Amino acid sequence: MRTCKVAFVTTVICFCLLASSYGADVAKIGIVDFQRILKTSSAGKKATAEINKRGKKIEADLKKRGEEIEATKNKLEREALVMSREMREEKEREIRININDFKSLQKRYVAEFKEREKRLVARIQEEILDIIAEMGKKEGFLLILEKREAGVMYSPNAIDITDRLIQKYNASFARKAEKDKKTQKK
Repeated sequence: MRTCKVAFVTTVICFCLLASSYGADVAKIGIVDFQRILKTSSAGKKATAEINKRGKKIEADLKKRGEEIEATKNKLEREALVMSREMREEKEREIRININDFKSLQKRYVAEFKEREKRLVARIQEEILDIIAEMGKKEGFLLILEKREAGVMYSPNAIDITDRLIQKYNASFARKAEKDKKTQKK
């Protein structure tokens, strides 16, 4: 898949060079750094804060459950000598069940966390793609590439449109937040 992207990009660049050599307008190409958009845009910061908040909540819950299991183990160790064999085996079985439940819960939390993160990033990507398409049409770009996905190893800062895109996205995000705020008041 990556080879196809590189081949496509190479073909487009060759096409642009050929077109410009025949007296056509200079091809306008833009580069976008999506990771920087996630880190610095308002929506990206909000999504990151939401992800971190959920991560801390999950971590606290897992820590609490882990401490409960550890306390049960310690209690069993202290009382093991005065318990009957059947009682001790029953408590050990309960601890094993709790450990397995803990591991299952941990896996479920990790899967849920990744899915939530994926959903938030996909939403931001969708919104960014709409702005990129609008920008591309209005400003006459022949090609706009994502820096990492397209395998761009080097590009001059002059064709990096990330900062302008972040400004437009922040403005769009602010309008949407204001609209949501008004809708909630009604």
